[in-house]
Amino acid sequence: MTVKNGYYKEKKPLKRIKEHCRNFTAFLFSNVGIIILVVFYTIGGAFMFREIEVSQSEHTMKHFGERNVKKIAKRLWTETVINVLNEKDFKTRINATLTDFQTTLFKSHLAGVGVNITQQWSFSGAFLYSLTVITTIGYGNISPKSIWGKLVTILYAIIGMPLFLLYLSNIGDILAKSFKWIYAKVFLCRICPGVTKRRIMREHLKIKAMALELMDLDDYSIDEELNLEMENLDIQKDSSTVTVPITVSLTIIIGYILFGAFLFHRWEDWDMLNGSYFCFISLSSIGFGDIVPGDKVINGTNGDEMELSFILCAIYLLLGMALIAMCFNLMQEQVIHEIRKMKLFFKRCCTCATCR
Repeated sequence: MTVKNGYYKEKKPLKRIKEHCRNFTAFLFSNVGIIILVVFYTIGGAFMFREIEVSQSEHTMKHFGERNVKKIAKRLWTETVINVLNEKDFKTRINATLTDFQTTLFKSHLAGVGVNITQQWSFSGAFLYSLTVITTIGYGNISPKSIWGKLVTILYAIIGMPLFLLYLSNIGDILAKSFKWIYAKVFLCRICPGVTKRRIMREHLKIKAMALELMDLDDYSIDEELNLEMENLDIQKDSSTVTVPITVSLTIIIGYILFGAFLFHRWEDWDMLNGSYFCFISLSSIGFGDIVPGDKVINGTNGDEMELSFILCAIYLLLGMALIAMCFNLMQEQVIHEIRKMKLFFKRCCTCATCR
């Protein structure tokens, strides 16, 4: 309702609908909404691809599998009856028939015939496929065989990849700001011994530097030593201006990879080397596909247990890629900060009295 000339005027239904749609869209692309959107988009893709591939595989198996197997069997029987007396001609024709049968089996395998599609395209397997599509990891251990599955994959990736990049950008920025606040409070806390004294000294040097900028360049050398000391102080009172050292970001990445290696060691029976290798390849979105999770799900062993463990693996990958984006954000800020410090140092060095 809107107020006009002291009276309440009810909004038109169309305007209310537009306002609700605008608010809903704003929520979807907010920080919380983008997380919910990515999760539900991946879950929806899992159900969609599972339904498409399972239904299409039944049709493929019926018309491409059984018919060709019966055809090859009939050819073998015919060749056996006709070429009993001619051994050379018999072997040549049987060899040609068996070669055709091998080709048929290979085509059948590519089309999904002979593979338990229901187990391969279980919810966890379809969820793995949806996740690898939007994250551009692309292991390749599960891929669509049907025409509709391939077409839907193209449309699904066109929408999903920008959506996931938006997720990485938003969540990476939020995590970076949160970690900088935690870093400022924990590692640069004001109650630590000596921090208050260094902060006061830094503020004093900062005021001196501002005053020196208003003075002649000839007087710069008087407080040059104090200004250089100010540059070496990393204690800052505002967490938004804190820069996290690159070593801290690298430690977080290595620690998360080792943590994932331990988890996959328990879930997939991998050793720590293979687990670390898989985590690095996955989090960097390289995705060779030589080592993939969920093999037990696809093979149909320990289904219930592996369904849960694989969902946890997917959560690990989603959080891990956001964490990598956070670390890259922090390292980028640190590099920019160091470049600015070097630029300021060379500028002062070139304008000081000694260089002139």
